[in-house]
Amino acid sequence: MSNKKLSFVIPCYRSENTVTAVVDEIEETVETREGYDYEIILVNDGSPDGVWNVIEKLAESDSHIIGISLSKNFGQHCALMAGYNHCSGDYVISLDDDGQCPANELYALVDKLEEGYDIVYASYKTIHQSLFRRLGSDFAKITSDYLFGLDRRSNKGSSFHIVRKFVLDEVINYHHPYPYISGLFLRVSNRVGFVSVEQRNRMSGSSGYTLKSLIALWLNCFTSFSVKPLRIGTYCGIFLSLLGFLLALVTIIRKLFITPDMVAGWSSIISAILLIGGMILFMLGLIGEYIGRIYICINESPQYVVKDICKNKEL
Repeated sequence: MSNKKLSFVIPCYRSENTVTAVVDEIEETVETREGYDYEIILVNDGSPDGVWNVIEKLAESDSHIIGISLSKNFGQHCALMAGYNHCSGDYVISLDDDGQCPANELYALVDKLEEGYDIVYASYKTIHQSLFRRLGSDFAKITSDYLFGLDRRSNKGSSFHIVRKFVLDEVINYHHPYPYISGLFLRVSNRVGFVSVEQRNRMSGSSGYTLKSLIALWLNCFTSFSVKPLRIGTYCGIFLSLLGFLLALVTIIRKLFITPDMVAGWSSIISAILLIGGMILFMLGLIGEYIGRIYICINESPQYVVKDICKNKEL
């Protein structure tokens, strides 16, 4: 029986001091079990440091490694899509370049996948991130669970995950500039498994995500795969209409039967105006976001642009 092939995709940004250690750990771990071939795809996402020089040296000296350099910083999820388009493995594993993902646990994900799942996430018992990042991750989980109708309870996905090749073959058909990887996976299959592992501390540096990039990622999740956000406006409109009707009814009853000399309060009127006005502006902004993304997609803005590819000359 032929060996199964594992494809590892690692987006690289400001990781010239850590990516070599991550690659070494992957190779050492894969070689502990027979029956598996592998390839490692390192994607330089427009990093301003010298990570591309490191990737070139790794690719030139190791036939298992392929380096891809993007023309600018497109973001982690676009970099993953670039790597996915160059995968040839039966199973595709994604992980970070900072050493926080325990690469030595990769066979735990493989074994879980072979139980019959199509997608398996590493679920961290303890998350070694700032409060800011943890809140962002929790909010993203709640949002994706709502949009895709999932009940993951205490399990949380992470950037360390494995999928079958048929899932990836469908995912790479998405060519628009706003990919959200978990959303793309979950619209292909709902056979999702989780493996509990320990997240490590970052080897060096800090997260490349800023408040702006986290908001952009959340918007990708919120607007790219569902019209449920628009339905929120409908539900709020119905609720506010019923609330307004009830308040009007209470006011009429009080005026006629309880306190005939009652004077209408300006504060309540202003509060109602601000509440309804704020809801209207929020929904207009959300509709504008949808329309803007449709416009950009029609203009065929690139998801990513490959500037250079390097690999061992024997390939």
